[in-house]
Amino acid sequence: MDLRVLPLAVTMMVGPQIMSAIILVTTKQAVRASLAFLLGVATATVAGVAISRGVFALLGSGVSLGSPSDTGSAGTIIQLALVALLLAAAVKSYVKRETATPPKWLGTLMDADPGRALTIGFLVIMLMPSDIVIMLTVGANLEHNDAGVTAALPFIAATVVIAALPLLALLIFRKHADQAMPRVREWINTHSWVVNIAAYVIFIVLIV
Repeated sequence: MDLRVLPLAVTMMVGPQIMSAIILVTTKQAVRASLAFLLGVATATVAGVAISRGVFALLGSGVSLGSPSDTGSAGTIIQLALVALLLAAAVKSYVKRETATPPKWLGTLMDADPGRALTIGFLVIMLMPSDIVIMLTVGANLEHNDAGVTAALPFIAATVVIAALPLLALLIFRKHADQAMPRVREWINTHSWVVNIAAYVIFIVLIV
């Protein structure tokens, strides 16, 4: 796998994804709910990458994706097309910045039990458009480099580690984290469009 793909793990968790992790560490069952959330994130990321790799394997059997070093190859063009989709999403986020609000379901996480946290962890990866594009990019990269899903394990692990940062902060800096997390949550809540655009820009820079 092209190492340029590895930092895309950062963009996997930027937005409602990391917001979910932050909210969960402020709940009564913070540790249990957060661990369940991480299991959901890990499962969804593995499944998403595997499905994406399979899609491009089927595509590659009919259309040659070419060499990774060939900037005009079909594989490179596909990755650039995915970048274009994220660029369009960034523009949309900026245009609608005045009315941008976090998803309503985030508010329900304050009372989430481990079962709900597991479900949210899975769905927030599998159904988030930006994450779908990122996993498709990883799948295209794996097929383009003739690599199996195991080659994406560093990407998957990095995604889970980033998702675990709020929990790690809680466990290491318990007192300070209890005070800081609600303020971080509030900032992200009121600046969601900035967070989204930052994620898209990071994605575009890393791929291009």
